[in-house]
Parts: sequence; C-alpha cells; structure tokens
Amino acid sequence: MARHFKSRRMTPRSRFMPSTGRWAHTYGAIDLGTHNCRLLVARPSKNGFRVIDSFSRIVRLGEGIASTGRLNEAAQRRAIQALQACMEKIRFRKATRIRAITTEACRQAINADQFIARVMSETGVLLEVIGAREEAHLAIAGCVPLMEENKKYALVFDIGGGSTQVIWVRTNTGSKQGPEVIDCISIPYGVVTLGEQVGLSKLAGPDFELWVEKVSSLFQDFDQQHGISSEVVKGSVQMLGTSGTVTTVTGIDLGLPHYIRSKVDGAVLSFKSAEDIASRLRSMTLQEREDCPCVGKERADLVLAGCIILEAICQVWQVGRLCVADRGIREGVLIDLMAAADQEAEENWSHGS
Repeated sequence: MARHFKSRRMTPRSRFMPSTGRWAHTYGAIDLGTHNCRLLVARPSKNGFRVIDSFSRIVRLGEGIASTGRLNEAAQRRAIQALQACMEKIRFRKATRIRAITTEACRQAINADQFIARVMSETGVLLEVIGAREEAHLAIAGCVPLMEENKKYALVFDIGGGSTQVIWVRTNTGSKQGPEVIDCISIPYGVVTLGEQVGLSKLAGPDFELWVEKVSSLFQDFDQQHGISSEVVKGSVQMLGTSGTVTTVTGIDLGLPHYIRSKVDGAVLSFKSAEDIASRLRSMTLQEREDCPCVGKERADLVLAGCIILEAICQVWQVGRLCVADRGIREGVLIDLMAAADQEAEENWSHGS
C-alpha cells in the first residue's frame, strides 16, 4: 500500500499552543542497526525539530549472524553498552517520548526475543523490531527535506549492516500529502553480511567485480517491474543515498581532514567520484584504510563491502550523481513521535470540547 509522508506536520492548535502537542515533550529516537547504534534527542522547532544531543557507536550486532543465525554474546554486550549510554543521555535530557527500533539483525536472529528481553532488563530500553516496509517509511520521512521538487521520482537507498533497502518514491504527487512510497526492496546484503560472506581478505581482489555483478542482479526484477531505468533515461529521477558507506566516500571525495556532518549531509556525489574512491580504497592496505580520514579503524575492514553494494546500485540505475543524506531512520522516528503527540493533543481537545 502506498504511503505519503510530510516532514513537518502540526495540527492547528499545537502550532500556536507551546504547552500542548509536540511542544510539551522532548523526544528520543534510538536506531539499533546491524552495524551501528545511534541516538538523537530533540525538541520541536518552527521548522521541525532541533537536535539537543546525539550518540553514535559501531557495535556490529550482526557479527557472525550469516553463519550462525544467532546474535553472539560479544555483539550483544557491545549493543547493550551502547544502549546504556543512550539511556544516560535520554535521562539527562529528560526526554518524555521515546522510541527505540532495531532492524535486520534482529529480524534474522533466532535468539532475538531473548536479546530484546535482556536489553529491557539491563538498560530499560524497549526495543521494537520493525519490518522492511516500516524501515522504508522512516527513512523516507527523514529524507524528505533533501528531495527535489522538480523531479518526478526519487530512488532512495540505505546500505545497512545486514541488508540494503532501495525505495522507489513518487516525489511530485501534485498534492499536499508529500512524497509517496510506491514500493521498496530489501536484499540480504549489508556491509557486515556481505563482508563475512565474501571474506574480508578477498574484498579488494577479483571478487569485488564478481560481487558487484551478483548484487546488481538482485535489483533487476524490481527495476523492470516499475520501469525505473526508463524514468532515469528521461531525467525524472533523483537518487538519494543514506548510509555510512555513502557518507564515508563523500567525506573522502570532499577531502575532509575528518568527518564533518554539516559538510556531507546534502552534498552531491558523482558516480565517477564514487568509483574512483572505491578503486583507491581497494589499492590500500588495511592499515592505510584505517589511517584514511573519514574511514578510521572501525570502518576500514568493511568499507569495501559497502563500495560493492554502492557500485552495484550505480550500475543498475545510471543517474550519474546522488544526493548524500546523513539522516534517515532516527529523523523519521522523531517526526512520527511529534506527529503522534499533535494527534493526541487534538483528540483530547476535541473530546474535551
């Protein structure tokens, strides 16, 4: 079913009553992915929300899951430590509306229920396992501000740790409802799962091109079903990339001495630059990648797996350039939480009157 998204929705009363609706709360959004654990704490503003605190840590929750089907003990401990750090910030900021979601690793793991119970016991975080459609909804809601109004469609992709999602969006709907998700696809390859399947020592070798072809083949049916390539040829498609791979490659392309979100978010990355940087990264040793600004020790071993997926996407849909989004699920969660608070306030007011 198609869904529409508006990035900044306020009910008439909550817009002018600072003690009701969204204005009555501080919000926390936790995204525990297969690779990262991230937090945003925010307060509402006239233009959406203002981030007052954040947190990000690589936890590799999905480590080994491709071979065992289970979340291993070390990965669980890393995730729990990160979630404890998130809760410290949430308590310090006195957030009153919180949502914590988790994605592919917990969708796959046979011991996910035990892990979620353990998280609640040790951190007080109620983790919600969301499906691929809900994940797409949240990613799009967070990326709406970067969508170009003069393009009829947007192709949005998110290279995660355990999976990669591609979302086909109608941006120019001709209505006030905002962008509409037409369809999405989720493939079971992210930087962790692909890196483990290929073998970290083989990522830079001939297997790189072989896996680019294999991953690209997984998108062919989706492309043909919706005639996406035909729209690309017409020039009616904008591409948006939201993932650590894309932001890392863009940081390198911009020549940043270290990662700077304000420089990367909203930047444009050409396919040629992405291909050239992937080639440079492949020629480096692991130590050289660790020393590379914007890569670092925690991403050095898996960045090439991300480059494989990125190159596959660029090969299938030859838009030529993409808009880089250092945003997505957490922002989508915040937007939904604020909209829910507005709706609740409006319903209470209606019943009271």
